[in-house]
Amino acid sequence: MSLPLHQRLIRTGPPAAVDVAKVADIDVLATGRVPIEHCLLWQDDLSAGILPVGIEALAAGVFGAGHAAPPVEYHGPWWGGGSRRDLVAPGDVVGLAPEGGLVTILWRRGSQANTLLATERCNSLCLMCSQPPREVDDTYRVEHLTQIITLIDPEETQLGISGGEPTLLDDGLIEVIRSARRHLPGTSLHVLSNGRRFADPGLARAMAGAAPEAVTWGIPLYGDVASLHDHVVQAEGAFAETMAGLYNLAAVGATVEIRVVLTRPTVARLEALARFIYRALPFAAHIAFMGLEPMGFARRNRALIWIDPADYAGALSRAVHRLAALGMTVSIYNLPLCVLPADLLAFARASISDWKNDFAPVCAPCPARQDCAGFFTSADSRWIGRDVGPLDHWPPAAHQETRPSCPV
Repeated sequence: MSLPLHQRLIRTGPPAAVDVAKVADIDVLATGRVPIEHCLLWQDDLSAGILPVGIEALAAGVFGAGHAAPPVEYHGPWWGGGSRRDLVAPGDVVGLAPEGGLVTILWRRGSQANTLLATERCNSLCLMCSQPPREVDDTYRVEHLTQIITLIDPEETQLGISGGEPTLLDDGLIEVIRSARRHLPGTSLHVLSNGRRFADPGLARAMAGAAPEAVTWGIPLYGDVASLHDHVVQAEGAFAETMAGLYNLAAVGATVEIRVVLTRPTVARLEALARFIYRALPFAAHIAFMGLEPMGFARRNRALIWIDPADYAGALSRAVHRLAALGMTVSIYNLPLCVLPADLLAFARASISDWKNDFAPVCAPCPARQDCAGFFTSADSRWIGRDVGPLDHWPPAAHQETRPSCPV
């Protein structure tokens, strides 16, 4: 079952004084790392008398999902009720709506899919964009993101930053990255960008220099020729800008990942794209071939972009093996194991973020579920493919266990 990022609860009492808080049980409080005014107290510990007497008067409020009422004689901000107690847990960082009972999970302890939304703005309009851009005022987001970062467990191993196009925050993105280095020195960052603004060498140098050893820049490339890439991203000149950006990042020693979303236009030249990546981008640390997420523009443009994985399996196999044979690190994201040829199973990742990951009913008896990407929760029968079904046995003898991974 997926773990949604939003939970609507009953809310009583006055508004909280903060809009971002860490759900705090006795263990969180014991670390001394979180300012009490940013602690949302875990009602189980409060009701059991485990937390210090009077602490609720100092905290952001009390979180009691699954509880019918707030603690006795407590009249401060309270979020409770609801049918699920598994969506929020101690240690999580949550956003608190100023009105109503909406709680948004901004960082989930133990998840491998934590990503910060930098902005909803973008300078491309990709045919398959799962989160269509919006021209909104996001000047508040830098302060918002840095506040979230201060509440994340310093033991976090990886944190994503996405958009929209994060580089549109300009110096704000540099501030966010530097904040992460200060508060989360052991955490690697994975920033998803279309790479176009890195055509400016100064911007590439400044952003990559904010934490050169900690950031991987995930940048998409959808064709080996400008006309194809520009068509997919719906922006004339984007290919030239992205290529210039990739070279500028490489010139300053940045770690770069190339991402290829498998759409009908892109798979038509997939083998040529693989050859191009090896010849033109040998510095790429990782290449990810990715299945579609059927949301946003992807739904509107299904006739233009959808192709059954069975129909591109051969081209994908040849592209992946060409790059792997030449020493490049390759992965396949967002595709269930059953739609892949046996020779590609070693490259497949269980990559879909836990909050939007699900399986079809036919998957129930499959022995590979724990290692399988499954499907996006937004995928209906039109997006699943004709070869879906349980595997006979798992794992295959040649299956490899250690491979790079970044949820999407």
